[in-house]
Amino acid sequence: MKLVLKNKPRFSDAALAALVIASLDAAPAHATDEIQVYNAAIAAVGQFTIQQHLNYVPNGLTNPPFPGGLVSNHSLNGTPEFAYGVTDWWELGLYLPFSIANQQYLPFSITNQQFYSDAFKVRTLFVSPHADQRDFFYGVNFELSNETPPFAQTRWALEIRPIIGVRNSEYEFIVNPIVDVGFGKYGEPDFAPAMRVARKLGQDLYAGLEYYADLGKIGDFPKLADQRHTLFAVTDFKLGVFDVDFGVGYGLTPQSDRWVVKTIIGYAFPVPGGKASESEPGSSGPVNPMSRATQRTW
Repeated sequence: MKLVLKNKPRFSDAALAALVIASLDAAPAHATDEIQVYNAAIAAVGQFTIQQHLNYVPNGLTNPPFPGGLVSNHSLNGTPEFAYGVTDWWELGLYLPFSIANQQYLPFSITNQQFYSDAFKVRTLFVSPHADQRDFFYGVNFELSNETPPFAQTRWALEIRPIIGVRNSEYEFIVNPIVDVGFGKYGEPDFAPAMRVARKLGQDLYAGLEYYADLGKIGDFPKLADQRHTLFAVTDFKLGVFDVDFGVGYGLTPQSDRWVVKTIIGYAFPVPGGKASESEPGSSGPVNPMSRATQRTW
């Protein structure tokens, strides 16, 4: 092979460069602005909720997922999430994702970090009515993303997130078998399942494990080492009128960020015309901002 490279440098170098670029172009972006498992609970009819997602990668991948893409190592990613309960089975949402990252790939320094906007995402979430009060619950979320070049090679993308879960007085188990579809030249269907198991430890105190994976293109999964698998230890609790989720994740494969720290702070506005108990922040809508566990009595 070395002799071939020396005898035909132009052909081999060009072929090698094309191969590398093609492999980078095929790599999808994986922003960490929203790390959560949905459990089909939504805001009350007429109620607004807001959540602030913030996720920091203290030790992550140092290569961009595609030419010009953002490097996740030492990046701070997040989004405000605004939601509105339309009916007892339908909720609408809006996201404004962003990242504070170093696109020049310089040594880490606060002065090297820059702010990047990832435009917006809108979602429509359909669930079984009063899912937060059911032992078996389900739903599906459709999320349309308008993305910018540092975050993805496709301008538009669609997330389809089925929600299936069971719970009893002490435990809950939830699965989100997510399919991401990018539109355009580099778009492809991608399978990224997520799941959660949690236990109630006390009033408004929960602890559990969450697992997030990206298996790659549907029908053409890469080998395990090239997939993304991350396991989080999480806790959910209340801080005054705010609901807090905090978790630390560990990447299980070489293509996963090694460490990720995530947090979500949520607030549910009073229900217009509702009773005092319904209007109490956190008693309706998302009590656990990550998993959307709500007012169900355990």
